[in-house]
Amino acid sequence: MAVAKVHIHGMTCSLCSITIEAALQKQKGVSSTSVSYASEKAIVHYDEARSSVADILKTIEGAGFGATLHGEGSDPEAGGRKELRKLRICLVLSALLSLPLFVSMLLGGLGFCHDAIYGAETVTVFSSFLNQVRLKTQLLHDWKFQMALATPVQFLIGFRFYKQAFYSLKAGKAGMDLLVVVGTTAAYGYSVRTSLVEEGLIIAGMRNIYFEASAVIITLVLLGKYLEALAKGRTSRAIRSLMSLEAKKARVIRDGLESEVPIREVRQGDLVIVRPGEKIPVDGIITEGRSTVDESMLTGESVPVTKEPQDTVIGASINGNGSFTYEATKVGEDSFLARIVRITEEAQNSKAPIQKIADSVSGYFVPIVLLIAISTFFIWYGVIYEWQIFFLSDALIHAVAVLVVSCPCALGLATPTAIMAGMGKGAQGGILIRNGEQLERAGKITDVVLDKTGTLTAGKPGLTGILPVPGEARTPDQLLLLAATAEKRSEHPLGRAIVEDAAKKWQSVLPDPEDFQAVPGKGVAARINGKTVLAGSKAFLQEQAVDVTTARSIEEQLRQETGRTFVLLAEEGKLIAAFGLGDRLRDSAAPTVARLDAMGITVHLLTGDNRIAAEGVARQLRITNVLAEVLPERKAEVIQSLKRKGRVVAMVGDGINDAPALASADVGIAIGSGTDVAVETGDIVLLQDDLAAIPEAIRLSAKTMLIIKENLFWAFIYNLAAIPFAAAGYLNPVVAAAAMGLSSVSVLLNSLRLRRG
Repeated sequence: MAVAKVHIHGMTCSLCSITIEAALQKQKGVSSTSVSYASEKAIVHYDEARSSVADILKTIEGAGFGATLHGEGSDPEAGGRKELRKLRICLVLSALLSLPLFVSMLLGGLGFCHDAIYGAETVTVFSSFLNQVRLKTQLLHDWKFQMALATPVQFLIGFRFYKQAFYSLKAGKAGMDLLVVVGTTAAYGYSVRTSLVEEGLIIAGMRNIYFEASAVIITLVLLGKYLEALAKGRTSRAIRSLMSLEAKKARVIRDGLESEVPIREVRQGDLVIVRPGEKIPVDGIITEGRSTVDESMLTGESVPVTKEPQDTVIGASINGNGSFTYEATKVGEDSFLARIVRITEEAQNSKAPIQKIADSVSGYFVPIVLLIAISTFFIWYGVIYEWQIFFLSDALIHAVAVLVVSCPCALGLATPTAIMAGMGKGAQGGILIRNGEQLERAGKITDVVLDKTGTLTAGKPGLTGILPVPGEARTPDQLLLLAATAEKRSEHPLGRAIVEDAAKKWQSVLPDPEDFQAVPGKGVAARINGKTVLAGSKAFLQEQAVDVTTARSIEEQLRQETGRTFVLLAEEGKLIAAFGLGDRLRDSAAPTVARLDAMGITVHLLTGDNRIAAEGVARQLRITNVLAEVLPERKAEVIQSLKRKGRVVAMVGDGINDAPALASADVGIAIGSGTDVAVETGDIVLLQDDLAAIPEAIRLSAKTMLIIKENLFWAFIYNLAAIPFAAAGYLNPVVAAAAMGLSSVSVLLNSLRLRRG
């Protein structure tokens, strides 16, 4: 199966997306399709042996819409701007032509079109003024003048509604455009008929023609569409801002020469030079140099990350004060930024289960509204007015009001706009939610299962405790500085952990030892301030004739406190301290667990580590549900057992060895600092190491679902309340059109609240 991503132009309402989906589903070889009115995109899964991209584009164009394939020189943003400009021109022309009709309607309602105001025998200054106004505005009430203005609005500017109504009916669907067409055509047609056939009956008052209603309704619908287009552009701003992060050029070394090339010409394997303050062009691995890099725009991590040779750098992040050379490993569509954009776009285009319900309701809504409008007309004209021809216009205008006020745009916009805004907000904060279904589930999570190694812990050795021997006068900090100086040139992971901890503590360059010797697998010997310092295992110190009889009690004390590995430190043949090292808890682990508890979510610790180590971590984090010594293949069974109890379970892992458990959970949350495996594994991907993103992702999902429910509630309430008012004759069609447009805009603005957090 192949996948085609298509940008669609010309959709006027959410029901257009249903029309396109219906047309595509009829095409041979198409297995599934998702069309989003909010993002103006379609994602089509098709069999290449039975269909092609050209067939897909032809089908969409045959449904009456413009279509361009993503990634083949098309500029969807330019297409969107063109459509917006076209809509703006139509709106301005329609408003200019409708304004005199609207003024005529106001004057008529105020009585300015009558021959007399107070009667012939009454002449006052005020009545004379009103009569002058009436005489000066006679042209506005002339049916020929009104028809001349209303006709281009109805059939030229309003042609888009006729076209889309035709194509939607052709596809077997009835959309909002059909309601607009039927309503305005009825008002316009009745006015023409009355003007031509019954001209003698309408000399005074202009009471029985409604050219202004048809023209102003079209103008107000266009205004609503224009405001929708502006607001929709804001909901997709997150994707545009991500795409704008990409560097434009790169400085590469080819054949020994340095040259600047466009970003699209960088090839895998190129050596790229990055200078202080520059944006990193593409993904790669540092080969020479050292610097700090700000990755906040991609991962949400605010603290710059130190980068050295063999470290990975991400394209679009910003270099600090250093300079380095790196080898490009991923370029173009394979880059980390491109994958984030792709995942977010696909997620925004996906549909949550709650949206499918709204789509289904919208599909039945228009035929039901047509029946209600027809019933309204016959009840008013036949039952209430008893078929009196004089009241035909009143019955017709009530039916038109029902048609106009019922347009289900707000209903169709309720879910996709909230999903776009929520997922865009998450992507900017380093939280990728893969699709709408997972978004909906994440908002219902009751249990979070946390892996230990690599998730709650950093996944690499760290200093967990320092214990001087009895009688040692130096402080733990002084002993740490001594040990770090001795280990400065060591390549052993435990030695590097001591050095890194000391470097973070003092934020300065550590002193160099006067002499250094490493004994592989055992420890190091160094000369510092003229004294011999040893750091390593108990066996290593014993080989160097150091008395380690007190080491056992020290190690036992550290083990009770931390349960970790140990490095012993000796000076001039005398044991002076022991250092506990191990996989240290992340700084954000405890606050994250506390916040999940506060949210009413049950936290579980699931690990393959031994029970003593697991319970030690659980005690520090105040986690009461602990399962230790669980094999990777059994983790999925644990998840399933929780789900059988009716719980909605999220599994949080590092995306490397937790794949079965992540797949078994209702929501798999992968945390992996943007690693390839993490990005491809979880339903929700956290691009930073900060565990605080876990409750934030759940909160964002829950808030997005709340916004969706609010949108659906108000959209349903609007239609349920407005239709009876219109049918009862309490809503003028012009007012109904304005209310319909405002309801759609209100839904969009409510969705945009997500962008503020």
